[in-house]
Amino acid sequence: MLIAVFLPLIFACLIPFLSKWKQKVHTGWFVLPIPFSIFLFLILKVGKQFSPISQSYAWIPSLNINFDLYLDGLGLLFGLLISGIGTLVVLYSIYYLHKTEQLSHFYVYLLMFMAAMLGVVFSDNVYALYSFWELTSFSSFLLIGFWNHRKGSRYGALKSMLITVFGGLSLLAGLILLTIVTDTTSIQAMIDQKDVILNSNYFGWILGFLFLGAFTKSAQFPFHIWLPDAMEAPTPVSAYLHSATMVKAGIFLVARFLPIVSLSEWFFFIVSGIGIITLCWGSFIAVRQTDLKGILAYSTISQLGMIMAMLGFGTDAAIFAAVFHILNHATFKGSLFMVAGIVDHETGTRDIRKLGGLMTLMPITATLALFGTFSMAGVPLPFLNGFYSKEKFFKTSLELEEASGIVQALATAMPVLAVLGSIFTFVYSMYLVFGTFRGEYKEDELPQKPHEAPFGMLISPMILVIGIIVIGLFPHLVNGSFLAHAAEAISGHESHAHIKFWHGFVPPLYMSLAVVALGTLLVITRKRWNSIYNVVPGTLTFNRVYDWLVDRTELFSSKITKTYMTGSLKLYVQLILIAIILGTISMLLITNGLNLEATDLARIRLPELLVVGMMVLASIATIFTNNRIAAILILGVVGYGLSILFVLYRAPDLALTQLIIETVTVALFLLVFMHLPKLEKRNESKGSIVMNATIAISFGAMMTIVGISSYTSKWFESISGYFLETSKSLGGGSNVVNVILVDMRGLDTLFEICVLGIAALGIYGMIKLRRKKEAK
Repeated sequence: MLIAVFLPLIFACLIPFLSKWKQKVHTGWFVLPIPFSIFLFLILKVGKQFSPISQSYAWIPSLNINFDLYLDGLGLLFGLLISGIGTLVVLYSIYYLHKTEQLSHFYVYLLMFMAAMLGVVFSDNVYALYSFWELTSFSSFLLIGFWNHRKGSRYGALKSMLITVFGGLSLLAGLILLTIVTDTTSIQAMIDQKDVILNSNYFGWILGFLFLGAFTKSAQFPFHIWLPDAMEAPTPVSAYLHSATMVKAGIFLVARFLPIVSLSEWFFFIVSGIGIITLCWGSFIAVRQTDLKGILAYSTISQLGMIMAMLGFGTDAAIFAAVFHILNHATFKGSLFMVAGIVDHETGTRDIRKLGGLMTLMPITATLALFGTFSMAGVPLPFLNGFYSKEKFFKTSLELEEASGIVQALATAMPVLAVLGSIFTFVYSMYLVFGTFRGEYKEDELPQKPHEAPFGMLISPMILVIGIIVIGLFPHLVNGSFLAHAAEAISGHESHAHIKFWHGFVPPLYMSLAVVALGTLLVITRKRWNSIYNVVPGTLTFNRVYDWLVDRTELFSSKITKTYMTGSLKLYVQLILIAIILGTISMLLITNGLNLEATDLARIRLPELLVVGMMVLASIATIFTNNRIAAILILGVVGYGLSILFVLYRAPDLALTQLIIETVTVALFLLVFMHLPKLEKRNESKGSIVMNATIAISFGAMMTIVGISSYTSKWFESISGYFLETSKSLGGGSNVVNVILVDMRGLDTLFEICVLGIAALGIYGMIKLRRKKEAK
């Protein structure tokens, strides 16, 4: 599993070199074997006898954090989707993206995202999961903004980043609280302690943070607004991120933590309530879209809401139905995104108002779209997998347990809302397929003459449509082999769900027939009721709320920034010092760090007093000196005086080090300042002088207090004993200070030397450039 997760990242490092041959061989052909090999690795795990696999690797042993991987039925299902659809997307992209595109960037981003998603679904460590979770947000930001010359791409990428990262930070808070409550970072170990979590004072916060992370990532209402704008990405990205992988990460999160979050009495109300609202709102808004990918974006929102609602039902049958629809949605939605990309690629537009009558010109594409849309609509035909999971959705909505109050009201309304959302799903599905491929052919409005796509571009959607048909005709091929294992991994109970087309004349069938009948009526009369969108949602949309919040935040931030970013170096130094003083003193007070003791100190004799007096006088003299050279020399007295103190207190190593540093510092200062103009007397106001004096005295006092407190405060066992004991055995030297610098902190010292070397080279380069300019 470790190789499966990191193989895409490793190969991504090779893409810039392989892309050099893109004029001869499309870079996608080099990438194609990566997801396909991962898919083969995972498909070998499929079977009725499958059992979970766990692996653990040391990560941060000092914090007892391991890189734990866990492959159960749920992880296997998502892993197959990520790698399988990833393979088809890469194949599709070879024919969709021209060789003149920045292919190296595209495939690096795609492989990065693939690794991140595999890491999310395979991680058993909460911090590993969070790391990969945020990597999905970052890599999707790069993919959505791939065509960064377009304003829409930049806007969509930033929007998705802001919303999903906000949810990611909430998720991190929830995971930290889970770690505190359970004293473990393993997800499976947390599930074993679900009773401890339930009785914790943090349980409500944990629920809120986890749900917020899941809802933002899976575009649940009202966080759904980022998904339509993400359609500015190239179609292969949309087919991958927004049908099978990224948007289902939130679904995965709820499913993974279901044994914990379902303990709450509010679980059904929150998850199913948000899910059913998302289903109804997404399907309703999809009908008014005119962009093919816009329709598919809102249809994705509605389908995700349906899956979330089923998880919220919490029953074994509903969980199985949710798992089944995760698979079905990936097949029909992936194929439809690819079909939309083909139409755009061959006609030059995605505007459905300009399309129509393409069935005779693009018969294969039209056939693929027909199967995909009818499956998405849940039309009751035995060779469409979408009908099976839609019918199970209806069935489980009728079997909700009795409750009380508002929860009971929602449970009672759930079947009605399920039918309502499904009616509009039927409407936008028919609108999508017939509006594009039937009706009047508008040749004059198309940017280019349409024709059937190259066969290579048709392979991937064909495979997905074949999957729709095969699953529809032979659902038990996927049931016992991995769907049952996925449902069992979520519920913790063995799944025995039976999938068949005909159940007799039962309520779910009547609900499906009602959807088809009412949906057909709405399709026929669509022009008569389409004006309802002028009222609901009208001009009040969540996109406007988002834009207002972002604009206000930027304006407010700009005003604050302008108050201190004035270009004055003096002001910057003052602000930095004030922040350090306030922050340090506050922490000392909060942690009771003001522990000043005078015991066990060395004796202070006359020589030490004389040296300190000399240092104090030299420090004060620098304030009244108007000559830079004199100020540097006087300040050097302070440094050399400190060396004398080290000698008096029998620390020769420190004295020598201080002498060297002080000599080099004085020499450098003299070298630099001798080329600067002479100091001029500044006419500063009394307020400015008082401010400078206050900051200087406060900072000096703070450093004095910190120094004394750090000596007298013993919060931890001193590490000096370890160095004294091991300097000879580990470092081979008796000089402990030298051993620490060379061996114990060897890398630290090496990096410091590298930094100084780089700085020296930079300074040398600038001097040479200046001399060349002067020579000219």
